[in-house]
Amino acid sequence: MNKTVIEVQVRAVLPTSGGCAVFLGNNDKVFIIYVDQTVGSAITMFMRQITKERPLTHDLMAHLLTALGAKVERVIINDLKNATYYARVIIRVQNELHVSQDVWDEVDDMSDVLRKMEEEGLKPDPEAEE
Repeated sequence: MNKTVIEVQVRAVLPTSGGCAVFLGNNDKVFIIYVDQTVGSAITMFMRQITKERPLTHDLMAHLLTALGAKVERVIINDLKNATYYARVIIRVQNELHVSQDVWDEVDDMSDVLRKMEEEGLKPDPEAEE
């Protein structure tokens, strides 16, 4: 099922009596998601590039993603049920294998074994193991 995705940005964050209203949209349409005061403040601080005294939970997640070489590519709000929005976070990661130099130096070089297997027609198929 391939659904069309519409790009939106945070247009504004305004305080309300129960928290904050986050206005999301584009030039065609704007809609509101209501969040609590702390989330609204965090979004506003991020938009204004204001640093906080201490990291909050979402800052920890951002640092964790950075440490893993991952980046939030986009967030897709994909459902609305009983006034609750549901979303998917699309994360992009470089899928590279990294080996520390110490480990690299310690392991035995098995190039000759692999070469011999290939010469004998015994090519390992990584997909066959799945």
